[in-house]
Amino acid sequence: MSNPSNIQAPAAAYAPQPIPGKTLGIISIILPFVGLGLIGLILGIVGKVQAKKAEYKNTPAVVGIVLGAISVVVGLIVTITIIAGITAVAQQCQQLGPGIHKQGGVTITCGS
Repeated sequence: MSNPSNIQAPAAAYAPQPIPGKTLGIISIILPFVGLGLIGLILGIVGKVQAKKAEYKNTPAVVGIVLGAISVVVGLIVTITIIAGITAVAQQCQQLGPGIHKQGGVTITCGS
């Protein structure tokens, strides 16, 4: 029978080091889908910079940067379109005056 004091436990396996900025990259992928594209873009850039300083490749950060940039551009286009539409209706109401008007099959309600 062997002596328990002579038994050596196996060496503990070291956990792999996490890639710096990878968590930020993952978060930056999610944020554009909940309407926070600009924040996602910023976090993706920060994650990419952190990984680059540590000489790691950070694919989630790159994907987050791309999705964030697309989200920002689409958001700007939608905002400009909405502002243009509101401006057009406001100009139409200024010409027509208060009341309910039919223009080209569209009903426009203008306030006082």
